[in-house]
Amino acid sequence: MTLIYKICERALWREATRAGVFRGAPADRRDGYIHLSTADQVVETAAKHFTGQPNLLLIAVEAAALGTALKWEPARGGALFPHLYGALALDAVRWVKELALGPEGHMFPDLDR
Repeated sequence: MTLIYKICERALWREATRAGVFRGAPADRRDGYIHLSTADQVVETAAKHFTGQPNLLLIAVEAAALGTALKWEPARGGALFPHLYGALALDAVRWVKELALGPEGHMFPDLDR
């Protein structure tokens, strides 16, 4: 099983759990897809887009559960990033963990690589 990751504000995820589906953060909706990262990309994603931001969650998603709506496209530095064209069904989520903010930045749990 390949896991990919979404960094999400706690309030947005709370809305998603109430709605039964995650439709993306404002940046996702602006770009037309939900931005996701691999285990090798997510730490850099946090540093680039979420520096110093508290109240974040790390959402682990099973890539295979997303079907053809998941596209691997070149992004930062030409690396292929997972982009989800459509809503994220919550049954594709394997776990949700707090992404605590420490003195050196966000503290990540162990990730499947």
